[in-house]
Amino acid sequence: MPRFYCPAPLATDAVLDLPPGAARHVQVLRLQPGDSITLFNGGPGGGDFTRLGGEYEATITHMGRSDVQVKVGPHHAVEREAARAVHLLVGMPANDRMDWLVEKATELGVASIQPLMTERSVLRLSGERADKKVAHWQSVAIAACEQCGGNRVPLIQEVMTFAAWAKGTNPAASGLSLLLSLRPGTQGLHEATRILLGKREAAITFLSGPEGGLSSAEEDLALARGFAPVTLGPRVLRSETAALAALAALLVS
Repeated sequence: MPRFYCPAPLATDAVLDLPPGAARHVQVLRLQPGDSITLFNGGPGGGDFTRLGGEYEATITHMGRSDVQVKVGPHHAVEREAARAVHLLVGMPANDRMDWLVEKATELGVASIQPLMTERSVLRLSGERADKKVAHWQSVAIAACEQCGGNRVPLIQEVMTFAAWAKGTNPAASGLSLLLSLRPGTQGLHEATRILLGKREAAITFLSGPEGGLSSAEEDLALARGFAPVTLGPRVLRSETAALAALAALLVS
């Protein structure tokens, strides 16, 4: 059954218009009145109406030229979210690799993604261009959630420079903060997270650099903020591959 993100209060027997993105998707699929779909509203940032979670059955009742109306059916308290919240801080990879990273990270169950511009970042964004990119990545995350069965769309944060991010609240104050690093003597990821085996609800903040990695100064700053350096092994992975490999180890385990 096709799934659609609907950022509005959902309740059984309610009749509502789908948001423009979902309506266009319904039309592309050539669905008709009487067809069944699935709706969920656990979106980025959320709100009081997301507390129930899960998903709803719905039936298409009207197809206009640009609008689609549905009647909401029964609620199902099904969740396919990860056992722990993992927040990814990532030096943005260049070209279309960030799109791919957002899509796959969403499929794995990431809770949020903070795009960072670091000393070695190739992709530089600011102002309206940055806002448009974040909106695009948020739509990529929504589409990935619709496809994979997730009911909670990860929040894509606004683009920040590494320096600006470093001045913010210390993420190490809650949960575990990890830094992907190639420094000699760095412990393995599984060794670093062993403490979480009995505390699966603990949140993890994971910092991964762009092409070329973080600079020594940036790594030093992250370590000073309470991040623990970890490694994925002896091979040097592409920036987007490394981030996803770490997420897979943290979220699927």
